[in-house]
Amino acid sequence: MSLIAMQGGATGTGTVTLLAPVTNTNRTLTLPDATGTVLTNATTTGFPAGSVLQVVNASYSTLSSRSSSTYADTGLTASITPTSASSKILVFVNHAGCGKETNNTNLLLKLLRNSTDLIEFEKIGGFTSSTAANYFGSCSTCYLDSPSTTSATAYKTQFASGGNNAIVYLQSALSGGGSVSTITLMEIAA
Repeated sequence: MSLIAMQGGATGTGTVTLLAPVTNTNRTLTLPDATGTVLTNATTTGFPAGSVLQVVNASYSTLSSRSSSTYADTGLTASITPTSASSKILVFVNHAGCGKETNNTNLLLKLLRNSTDLIEFEKIGGFTSSTAANYFGSCSTCYLDSPSTTSATAYKTQFASGGNNAIVYLQSALSGGGSVSTITLMEIAA
């Protein structure tokens, strides 16, 4: 049986302290018109499905360029350690300062978990069917992943030049420093 210590009057200005029960077999608190289980510490167990358990964010602003059709890392990456193997990871990517230079090429972008391809989310970035340069701003994706692990997991992007004959850019800017690309990882309770 647990004990309740109360201070304050009937006006509602005061404190209510719940003391731990003598045994650990019953830790349920019942309130008028509702029942539920009290979360007793800062772990993520007990949260309902769909709850956001943690958020990780990273940014990258260094100019990146590529003229090969072979994929290479963009420099944008973030790592998260899921608290449960059943959790989902919701990934938001926004690549800024996207463009192509000359020749008939296009920007290709994909998202990876560690070394595993998840989605190729841009295939024709900046394509003009001509040799004209084309800087078009941002490329984005939102992807729900099921990594099935509690180990540290890295998410990153890679890019390539589709035409294999001219430069494509990320994080470019017309003047001053580079545009800022971001990646956000959200652990979602399953």
